[in-house]
Amino acid sequence: MIRPFGINEAWFIFTAIEWTLALSAVAFAGGAVGGLLVALARVSKSRLLNVPALAFIRLFQGTPLLMQLFLTYFGLRMLGLGLGPWTAAAIALTLHASAFLGEIWRGCIEAVPEGQSEASWALGLSYFDRMQSVVLPQAARIAVAPTVGFLVQLIKGTSLASIIGFVELMRAGQIVNNATFSPFKVYGLVALIYFFLCWPLSILARRMEGRYAAMAKR
Repeated sequence: MIRPFGINEAWFIFTAIEWTLALSAVAFAGGAVGGLLVALARVSKSRLLNVPALAFIRLFQGTPLLMQLFLTYFGLRMLGLGLGPWTAAAIALTLHASAFLGEIWRGCIEAVPEGQSEASWALGLSYFDRMQSVVLPQAARIAVAPTVGFLVQLIKGTSLASIIGFVELMRAGQIVNNATFSPFKVYGLVALIYFFLCWPLSILARRMEGRYAAMAKR
């Protein structure tokens, strides 16, 4: 029986925001760790590190996130690894974020002037010390704006987790729409929530990018 769209249905959608944010936070945190490792491997002189990192990036940047979610959830089940929707979505999005953040941060590391590295070598710093004390702090300042920009894309990307049954914001909207058959109200509300989640971050990313550009001109 179709029921009208009311306060209870709207509240059910609002309660799903925490799961969208939780999934985004887990994927971003895991992706930050993986992305740093991938970035360091990409700028390494060792082919044993560089080539696998490049292959990892090409794989996850060259395939749709939706397919990655399908393979993680259904593919692993066929191999006898029955993961729940939350775990499968977290793993898929973490790998996805690792590839994109790794490539973003690789570009930021390489944007640090070569003279900085040469000076650190002249001072006798090891690779670890050079990265920790000289290169990465400068690359981090460059990376803030594109990293925040990617976080916006990641939050929106969590909506694809609905396809494997994870009840985040988009899936909650689908459930309510199936019960009320009010797509304009339901998906309009979902779209507004996504907008208010992502818009402040988009503004922040643009301001940070402008601030860095102004500092670079000095």
